[in-house]
Amino acid sequence: MVDVDPTGGSAAVAELRFLASQGRLAATARTATPRERTALTGAAFTLAWPVVFHRLTRMNEQRRGHWTCAIAVNRLADACLDRFYDDVEAVVEDLLAHATMQIHNAEGWISGRLRAVTIDAHRRRRGARGAQQRPRLPRWLADGLGHDPWLTVLAIEILVWVGVPGTAGGLLWPLDSWAQRRVAVTGDVAGSDVRAVQRDVDRVLAVMRTKERWYADYVERPLGAKTPPTAPAFVDRNAAVVEPPALLLTEPHEVADGWLSELAALALIALRQADPCDDAAIERIVTKVFGRVDTAGAMAAAPHASDGLDALVDDRAELRRIVAAVRAVLAGG
Repeated sequence: MVDVDPTGGSAAVAELRFLASQGRLAATARTATPRERTALTGAAFTLAWPVVFHRLTRMNEQRRGHWTCAIAVNRLADACLDRFYDDVEAVVEDLLAHATMQIHNAEGWISGRLRAVTIDAHRRRRGARGAQQRPRLPRWLADGLGHDPWLTVLAIEILVWVGVPGTAGGLLWPLDSWAQRRVAVTGDVAGSDVRAVQRDVDRVLAVMRTKERWYADYVERPLGAKTPPTAPAFVDRNAAVVEPPALLLTEPHEVADGWLSELAALALIALRQADPCDDAAIERIVTKVFGRVDTAGAMAAAPHASDGLDALVDDRAELRRIVAAVRAVLAGG
């Protein structure tokens, strides 16, 4: 976090101001020892961050509707704070590299170069991640989207997002934010939920993928350079941190379906060895295999588990129907 004490590092700041007034700041920074460079960088940071926040960050946060973030540096949200530090770093680097003339008002000199310096740094950071520095909509993409006003805006949003280092929590795309943007563009309040936006994203990506090389260069590669989100901590009822649950690769009902398929295969092996006309034998096999399935446990997720499986034992009419169906299958196979 920034040092909000204006007296902090006053000697180093005074030295930086003196070097700037003599036109020797950039030359001194270029030949400084690591320790001297650290001191100059800290002084430049102390000098630059208030200018960056009040002249740039606050206005940007207000434009985004982040009213709390616009109050003060210590009220910035994580993603907004990252952007702020990126901008301050760019200004500090520019000051130490290009302050070659006599500068008697360092804050004024920084302010005059602020927007150009931060925009250039932003584009260079995007380029380093493989994203387009200035995302624009190719004609073929606009044609593929039918020049739809919202979808073309969303396409630009996607190209901008892939070049941003932050993430949308545990999601791939900032769907909530884009849902609000969808309302602003389309005026469709009721139909602009995250599911609708996800469908729109899928549609835009489908068109983008028609140009495989372009998609790999400007979407997949920068998207893969994002910092993956950390897993949230799991807390039990006693507020103690516990191990997260095991990752389920399939849904519970899919597991239940798999078990039922295995049981059906076992039953079929036994049934093929029985007399297809012996209803009692078929009934015994079906009841033996399926009648002891625990429909209150892991098999509770099986489709109609509470109705169909228990009926094998309890409902004689249902059991006779199943036996007749099995006999027909065996007779035909």
